[in-house]
Amino acid sequence: MAEWNAYYQNEDEEGEEEEGEHSGRDYKITGRDSLVFLVDASKEMFIKGEDGEPSNFDMTMQVVRTVYTSKIISSDKDLLALVFYGTEESKNPRNSFKHVYVYHDLSEPGAKRVQEVDALRGEKGAKLAAETIGSGETSLGDALWCCANLYSDIKLRLSHKRLMIFTCRDEPHGGDSVKDRQARTKASDLKETGVVIDLMHLMKPGGFDISLFFCDIVSPPEDESELGLQLQPSDKLEDLQKRVRAKELQKRALARLNLCLGEGINVAVGIYATAVAARKPGSIKLYRETNEPVHSKTRTFHTQTGSLLLPSEIKKAQYYGGKEIVMERDEVDAIKKFDDPGLFLIGFKPMEKLKLHHHIRPAVFLYPEEDEVKGSSCLFATLLKKCSERNVFALCRFISRRNYPPRFVALLPQNEELDEGKVQITPPGFNIIYLPFADDFRTLDPPQFPSASQTQVDKMKEIVSKLRFKYRSEGFENPVIQQHFRNLEALALDMMAPEEIEDLIMPKVDQIDERLGPLVQEFKDLVYPAYYNPESKPAAKRKTADTGGGAEKKPKVELTEDELKAHVQNGTLVKLTVPVLKDACKQFGVRTTGTKKQELIDALIARLRS
Repeated sequence: MAEWNAYYQNEDEEGEEEEGEHSGRDYKITGRDSLVFLVDASKEMFIKGEDGEPSNFDMTMQVVRTVYTSKIISSDKDLLALVFYGTEESKNPRNSFKHVYVYHDLSEPGAKRVQEVDALRGEKGAKLAAETIGSGETSLGDALWCCANLYSDIKLRLSHKRLMIFTCRDEPHGGDSVKDRQARTKASDLKETGVVIDLMHLMKPGGFDISLFFCDIVSPPEDESELGLQLQPSDKLEDLQKRVRAKELQKRALARLNLCLGEGINVAVGIYATAVAARKPGSIKLYRETNEPVHSKTRTFHTQTGSLLLPSEIKKAQYYGGKEIVMERDEVDAIKKFDDPGLFLIGFKPMEKLKLHHHIRPAVFLYPEEDEVKGSSCLFATLLKKCSERNVFALCRFISRRNYPPRFVALLPQNEELDEGKVQITPPGFNIIYLPFADDFRTLDPPQFPSASQTQVDKMKEIVSKLRFKYRSEGFENPVIQQHFRNLEALALDMMAPEEIEDLIMPKVDQIDERLGPLVQEFKDLVYPAYYNPESKPAAKRKTADTGGGAEKKPKVELTEDELKAHVQNGTLVKLTVPVLKDACKQFGVRTTGTKKQELIDALIARLRS
């Protein structure tokens, strides 16, 4: 069975190649991600902000809920935990630590956990938290030790371990040097075991000074794209959610390869998809007796004998010049291979040579991989800086994977951008723009229409200027996907009705009319004649006298057996249409199980040779 498994587990590889080399499922998952929320439960966290702003504790619970629901949708196999420290009550494995309350242990998120987090939100949630966990003494060292035990109790393989601390106190122990030292020691132990510790510090009166204590607790930046410690504390929910999302999402490379700048000069780079089309998850077939998932398997059988074919018995063929060319699977792979995967620099071109209408597929992002080749980040940063200064792009030959055809690409430099909160909104690197080959260009023959007058053009310019607005792609959500997941959420959480969504892509007609005023009518008067009615249907075309009032049917094409054999010998059978091939199969009594053109051709060839 080893031969079967090795062959059939990649049976859809060719189909995926046609869909595109860089889809969201291309990377290999080597384990589960894990995330522990360590939340300060002191009284300071429950103080409401000015003008009715939510408390820091309430903001934290909203962020925790958001991560829970997003994980359920995107990666429900990841592990999440919620732990409170500085509590009055104690609840943890073996109750070894005082003032530490494990609200959720490290496990997969579910609807029940989301409901339990919802219960801690708002004024009612603050009262429930006071009754359930309370506020007491603080020992961050014990809390970190408890989190370490949560990780040690997990027997599954974890690919990434992260711990986020939410607090508004820059001195959690009030200057107690013994507790400070214990916390630093335990944090160091956690980091040695591969746990990444992040600080999500919140606003407090007088500001939050990281240097007093937490600078020795948190982990250093994982790479140069991360800013590590954020100097400004979060005082708004949107800011906190943005920071948590930036840390919580894992950056997985679609491929890792070398950028060859010349003979013996290689830079290790990773390819990342910064934007992937979001789709609704596919349906899962269940066995109706037990509701267990059903797994489908594909097997190949001989059409005449019905026997099961082994992988070694399956070959591939192509008709060329009337001959059937049969090839082994290894030969097909060798034909597909042009070179080893990698990026090969051809030269540089000025930015104006890159045309917007040459865009043929979504771009991917290029970033250095320092762990693969030392010095890659330095050389990559230098190349990026010089390309930006000279306003040029790099022209490269790109092979993304083994047995993939080469592509012609442009490396477009992109500099780093930060927002007001010093959070990175645009990473530094190169965007890989796929360029068309000469074969991809098409010669179009557009219909000729009368040209607009200068008065009409000027009036349309006024309309365009009135309808301008600041566009941000992240400001528009897909209403179909949002409604789909709202419905699922309502079913899972036993809600009476799904949460209403706002369709952000619907035109705001009232605002448009208010902005334009009389401009629309003025444009109509200039362009359309007085008798024009857009609601009226176009007049039906009059039938010619030759047709006799009815459509003439095409005569049925029948082929003789000699004509069919001549098509097979000359290799022109593929030029016949599917209806003609179907009629030929019926004419000669050939039974076919499929309706695809190649299946019909194979059936006819087998009939003529028998």
